[in-house]
Amino acid sequence: MLDTLRPRGRGSRNRQSANQKMDLGPETAASDSNAEMAPFGGDDGTLFERPILVERPETQLVPFVFSSPHSGRYYPEAFVAGSNLDPVTLRRSEDCFVEELFGGVVQLGAPLLQARFPRAYLDANREPYELDPTMFAEPLPPHVNTRSLRVAGGLGTIARVVADSAEIYRAPLAYAEAEQRIRHLYMPFHEALRELLEETLTAFGCAVLIDCHSMPSVGGPADDDNGFDRPDIVLGDRYGTSCSGALTAEAERILKDLGYSVARNNPYAGGFNTEHYGRPSRGLHALQIEINRALYMDEARLERTDGFVQVRDDMAAFAAELARHDPSALAGAGVRGAAF
Repeated sequence: MLDTLRPRGRGSRNRQSANQKMDLGPETAASDSNAEMAPFGGDDGTLFERPILVERPETQLVPFVFSSPHSGRYYPEAFVAGSNLDPVTLRRSEDCFVEELFGGVVQLGAPLLQARFPRAYLDANREPYELDPTMFAEPLPPHVNTRSLRVAGGLGTIARVVADSAEIYRAPLAYAEAEQRIRHLYMPFHEALRELLEETLTAFGCAVLIDCHSMPSVGGPADDDNGFDRPDIVLGDRYGTSCSGALTAEAERILKDLGYSVARNNPYAGGFNTEHYGRPSRGLHALQIEINRALYMDEARLERTDGFVQVRDDMAAFAAELARHDPSALAGAGVRGAAF
């Protein structure tokens, strides 16, 4: 059941969001944000009980849902202990502070979903069962997708490597471990996301998922742009298939007007969530946004820099202007409905 904790009033753009948050699990309880949690410590059970956070406005005013699937930073002790990697390297795949950068959307009137679990532990931007058979101690069930490009790159639902291709695990995993993470982390995340999109579609006649991410400032060894500096922002709409072209163009214009360099679909066109939830013919649109980490954080130390506040404020301004897009232009031309 998705109960809601409401913000009490509007805050300043020049401070971190004071909106109340919902910490979702079998029971709903108030919780500190990811930003206030220690990155390491605790057990799997704590994470499984409250795998996600949802922030809702007092009243949803716009047909937008914002999601941050990769900014979670609750690393269970057993996971860290079983890794080859030191704590900083283990966090290289983390979209640090992205949920904070987009925290202002709740005051705008849009919900924000965020994962508490880290991407290195479970990736919610994948199919539920994209798994690398070389990681496991026993054969995998036939329903598992072992041949996707993401699995080949070591970045399946349970990743084999972090972003710089460093191997995560010291020893093979039991398949039961993967099944537990998928059922207790992946499934609740997507159940909440589907519910938010369905509610939005019912209320407004359309729904737009903005899937929020950050990217390293320079392409890595496993990337097509290895060694090259990246633009400030990359928008991904699966090459025009997951989102209205007019809405993508409007997003690009707004960001450029804010002073950012913007690319489309290169090097990131959108992952599973963009592809799966983007059904423009049904009034469902999905647009991925990747923010260059050098704009707001020290990539080596994983700390916010002086640029953080400006980027956070700009993302609030971006969302506010994008939300002015005529919702009637986003309604489905065909059969309307989620049908995820």
